[in-house]
Amino acid sequence: MTKHKCGWCVGDDLYEAYHDKEWGVPVYDDATLFEFLILESFQAGLSWITILRKRNNFFDAFNQFDYKMIANYNEDKVQELLLNAGIIRNKLKVRSAITNAQLFMDIQKEFGSFSKYLWAFVDGKPLKNKVINYKNAPATTPESDALSKDLKKRGFKFVGSTIVYAFMQATGMVNDHEVDCFRYNEV
Repeated sequence: MTKHKCGWCVGDDLYEAYHDKEWGVPVYDDATLFEFLILESFQAGLSWITILRKRNNFFDAFNQFDYKMIANYNEDKVQELLLNAGIIRNKLKVRSAITNAQLFMDIQKEFGSFSKYLWAFVDGKPLKNKVINYKNAPATTPESDALSKDLKKRGFKFVGSTIVYAFMQATGMVNDHEVDCFRYNEV
């Protein structure tokens, strides 16, 4: 008997593996949170499967998502990234990754960790929604609006409420697995 999964992932092995192992699992590690922040910002205007298929290329191109290194990228590195066909070669997104890495470290200094800052927007625990069909899941929430607004105020780029909400779903700040999905109660 096969386990029921959220409808958005069914039919693609990479999507299903991501859904089954990562999506919606609460993340408290700053390095992993930064990886998702970068990937979600590059997703803006694109499908998540496009980003998943290029994830390993991003990992290699962006020094394993080492935010300290990314914060110090120079123009030569920017040009190298813009020539890398394995990633999304959008100049604004590449430059925003550098800015966001710098601001990420500012938040770490201010709050002790990016995780502490982030999880405060959901009172330190995942919000558990009751999604029946993924097509009816919200694209934004008051929490994603508040987080997006605060990140933008701090200077972050590509952090609109929809992108932030996708980030919140991916990192388990919100559980939007369909209620009959086998992962709903696991995460």
